[in-house]
Amino acid sequence: MRATPLLTRPGFAFSTLFKVRYAEIDGQKIVFNSRYLEYADVAVTEFWDWTGIAEAVEEWRHTEFNVRRAELDYLAPFRLGDEVEAFVRIEKLGTTSITKRFELANPATGTLCCAITMVSVHVDLASGRPVPLPPAIRTYLERLPTGVS
Repeated sequence: MRATPLLTRPGFAFSTLFKVRYAEIDGQKIVFNSRYLEYADVAVTEFWDWTGIAEAVEEWRHTEFNVRRAELDYLAPFRLGDEVEAFVRIEKLGTTSITKRFELANPATGTLCCAITMVSVHVDLASGRPVPLPPAIRTYLERLPTGVS
């Protein structure tokens, strides 16, 4: 069950909460930098569930996306026991790609700790090549209340 979001952020209709665990911190007692991409992965999984796309669009269950590019801007650290509120939205739909924006904030302080932009490409598994987003998926994503452009 998803926890109730603590913050609101302009341009985001979705967020999810989780806590920093001991295994995620480094020798400096802050979250190790690679964990932020794992946080984005957790958040986007929850985001897709929230959208209901798997139940609404048959093609979604047969699509595959590979991360093409991820850009992270580390602004402030998370520490053991901190809550992370992960905000997710779709920034842009390309011909074969989806650009997502993640903002990871500390709900106790309101501090934005990390901003992530990630581009995922829809691929054909047999060839490994990019293929256009199916029309039904594109239409569904364009209608989400998350700032799709």
